[in-house]
Amino acid sequence: MLNGDLKKKALAKLEATDKEYQTVAADVTKRAVELYEKRKVTTEQVIQACEEYVNTFAKSPKEFDKSVYEFKVEFDKFTKVAQPIKAEADKATKMKESAVAAAAATGVGVAAFGPTAAMAIATTFGTASTGTAISALSGAAATNAALAWLGGGAIAAGGGGMAAGNVLLALAGPVGLAIGGIALTSGAFMLRGKNEEIAKKATQEAARIKAKTATLNAAKEEIAKLFTLTQQHADGVNTRLNFLKIDAPNNYQHFSNQQKMELATLINNIQALSKLLNKKLS
Repeated sequence: MLNGDLKKKALAKLEATDKEYQTVAADVTKRAVELYEKRKVTTEQVIQACEEYVNTFAKSPKEFDKSVYEFKVEFDKFTKVAQPIKAEADKATKMKESAVAAAAATGVGVAAFGPTAAMAIATTFGTASTGTAISALSGAAATNAALAWLGGGAIAAGGGGMAAGNVLLALAGPVGLAIGGIALTSGAFMLRGKNEEIAKKATQEAARIKAKTATLNAAKEEIAKLFTLTQQHADGVNTRLNFLKIDAPNNYQHFSNQQKMELATLINNIQALSKLLNKKLS
């Protein structure tokens, strides 16, 4: 058949590109979950440790109190983004089996996308269709924006919208819709088009997916950096706190210069953690 080999090669390349995307997407999702859990656990521990230390002071410096308070405010923002997403994800997991089965029937390769992964995505990525960061929204607006984003974007922008988001919370992919799966199964054209047209379309889809894969690979590197920085500043907080608990008096007015320097470094670590906690990927 005329151009049959051309079509066959283009479709094979599309399939290979799609598989690569799915692999990278799964890895990015995994890393986003690890970052989410690191942020949550580390922040809870640091806040508790700092508050316990503040309570040992006869007089604690105002800058220290302010830094701890601001850190708690950032944690509240972080929690407010995650909570409504978790509630919707919990609902979605109830229909996970049917959703996955339906996806398998259409040939879309997906994996489980549970509540923790949904919260990880919402706190690591995510911009509403208006261009507003999901974390800047609140209540139903934040939930709807995250669901639409997970579903591939607002309907007006050509995505699946909120309804698709509800279903896809049970599936996988840090950018929502499995674009490769859609390309492979969008089908009527692939089945009835001319070989040359099909090859051209498959090549275009492969290029689009490859670009998305490159974006995800860049995201993977940025997540790794955020994870490392979070750990470093958390370690810094713990190191300074332990030093001060053992070495410093419980009245700041009696601190030595070295102890004041350690407290200043502790405050810097807390402030850095505050900025990192709600930092989204660029």
